Amino acid sequence: MAWLYLGLGANLGQREKTLQRAIERIQETIGPIVARSSFHYSEPWGFSSDNAFLNACLIAETDLDARACLHLTQNIEKELGRTMKTENAQYHDRLIDIDILFYDNLILNEKDLTIPHPLLNKREFVLKPLSEIAADFKHPILQKSVAELLVLLT
Repeated sequence: MAWLYLGLGANLGQREKTLQRAIERIQETIGPIVARSSFHYSEPWGFSSDNAFLNACLIAETDLDARACLHLTQNIEKELGRTMKTENAQYHDRLIDIDILFYDNLILNEKDLTIPHPLLNKREFVLKPLSEIAADFKHPILQKSVAELLVLLT
């Protein structure tokens, strides 16, 4: 069994309802939720929008590999109405976004899947909720805890 750390965000539609539904679907398809942060509001990152994001992080226990988890999270995004993915760092408003942050201590760098998430240490909207549930978890590349990364960012 592995622990899968996920970041969730939405800035369109019924954000809280969408995040709740995503969490339910993660539990149904990937595995039981071990921990879940509270919801946090944040301003859009990397683009301009009048729509604030609602963000959360969670840890799911899974017997699936990282690639299977990626496919399932992408399917959940589609089920909940997401039609466009970010391409070439062009961010936009979205109904739902589910990012794999960590998969245990796995380090993976493939064309469509990089673990740990390559930008998580630059995103307060990820580190704040993640620090609620995994403050002591060490980034396997940076060798700093989530709490330390948050302090460095703020």
